[in-house]
Amino acid sequence: MLTKDIELPEGLPVAHMRSLSSIVISDLHLGYEGMMARNGVLSPKINLLRIKKTISKALDATGANRVIVDGDIKNEFSKVEMEEFNELYDFITYVKSTGAELVLIKGNHDNFVERYGNAFGLKIYRQEAAFGEYLFFHGEEMPGSSASIKTLVMGHEHPAIGVYNKSDRKEKLKCFLYGKYMRYNLLVLPAMNYFSTGTEVNMEPKGNLLAPIFRKLDVDSMRAIAIGYGSTEDFGKVGRLRNLA
Repeated sequence: MLTKDIELPEGLPVAHMRSLSSIVISDLHLGYEGMMARNGVLSPKINLLRIKKTISKALDATGANRVIVDGDIKNEFSKVEMEEFNELYDFITYVKSTGAELVLIKGNHDNFVERYGNAFGLKIYRQEAAFGEYLFFHGEEMPGSSASIKTLVMGHEHPAIGVYNKSDRKEKLKCFLYGKYMRYNLLVLPAMNYFSTGTEVNMEPKGNLLAPIFRKLDVDSMRAIAIGYGSTEDFGKVGRLRNLA
């Protein structure tokens, strides 16, 4: 358990808010392999398959009845490619088959998704949505504020850490970031996309991070909770990892 209410299912890039009976994921980038193929790079079509398996494991482990996608459900900025539409349909149909409600907070890659909201019965929010004491926002914009909100949850950054193993070889591990922003708790989700290995927050200069909220907080004071090899491990504060890099 990360807090009394937030659970991080072992080895999964998923957060579970018990009070909301919701699992939260971010940065799926459906249609990614199609984009790579158009650019001349052939990749196995495994992203959506892995995503569905991860959701299945998370729902089984938590008993949640809602799936919140915290932005970037699709990959292309300016349109909806056929691969994206097909994968969106497949993904939405799959989540509905589990009996879970599906909610989407739009990210910067999610242009034109709202046109499919009614057809798919999908709840879509622009940039942010509040549920209980949580504000979910994608991250390319600053979040709103409310007296009732205690915890901010975001994606967008695709956080990871770089660590060295016993053979002195560097490995990159996707991670959650957890810390404080002003009076709020802040949880940053790792990317769900299989091919997105992320940005090593302990090795990149702070000014290179994407989300504007990182210009206003102490990234080094945040905890990096890594996922890899089927497990989840708290590596401590980013600043300590930066000193070890």
